[in-house]
Amino acid sequence: MTDAVRFASSRGPELAGVLETTEGPTRGWGLIVHGFTLGKDSPATFRIARGLAAEGIGMLRFDCLGLGDSDGEWGDGSFTVKVEDTVRAAEALAERGTPPQLLIGHSWGGAAAIVAARRIPSVTAVVTIGAPSEPANIERHYDSVVDRVLEDGTASWPIGGRELTLKRDFVEDVRGAELIARVRTMGRPLLVMHSPTDSTVDVDDAAEIFRAALHPRSFIALEGADHFLTAEGQADRAARIISAWADPYLRP
Repeated sequence: MTDAVRFASSRGPELAGVLETTEGPTRGWGLIVHGFTLGKDSPATFRIARGLAAEGIGMLRFDCLGLGDSDGEWGDGSFTVKVEDTVRAAEALAERGTPPQLLIGHSWGGAAAIVAARRIPSVTAVVTIGAPSEPANIERHYDSVVDRVLEDGTASWPIGGRELTLKRDFVEDVRGAELIARVRTMGRPLLVMHSPTDSTVDVDDAAEIFRAALHPRSFIALEGADHFLTAEGQADRAARIISAWADPYLRP
């Protein structure tokens, strides 16, 4: 079962989310953060949220600024805004009486989840899937326009059949983001999931995150999976693993 929700982003415009509710007893609640320019309906985010709901964990998935059904402009976001809006999503869950214990991030969303975790008191466990060890690694995706952005302030960036506006503040914020020190001080159990054959974010990034984490920490290799978990069964398998791993950290 699903319910549509909306809540204000840290920048003001409303963000759109979907609650994946459980049909039977609820073991706990979680929040999943999508990748760089993806969205709440991307395969990994949608299928993992749906799979966890089937396992008794209610989930919220949402579109970041200017993506999917959310308002605002993507270029007004940044890594910092993604972290802030992850906190806002958790607050929206708490306001309805279902604060999240489980925080999951896919790809760039995994980096955001690590940084946001300490600011969400209810979160008792964190999961990253295909996350980069440095948020600035995504600059290679828009390196063809970055010089023009820094010189002119903005530039149009074609990606995935659409045009996004990249802004100087976005680029500078991403360049200044730091992750590994946040892993060490996160203070939450961490599950790192990554495919050894991921061609988008190298598995060495997962190793770096895992080495920086304090116990309790776990690593699961998603053998045969692609970065976006698009092949049949990949996201469902990840959801089942997360469900079993998170069980000690959940409460109804």
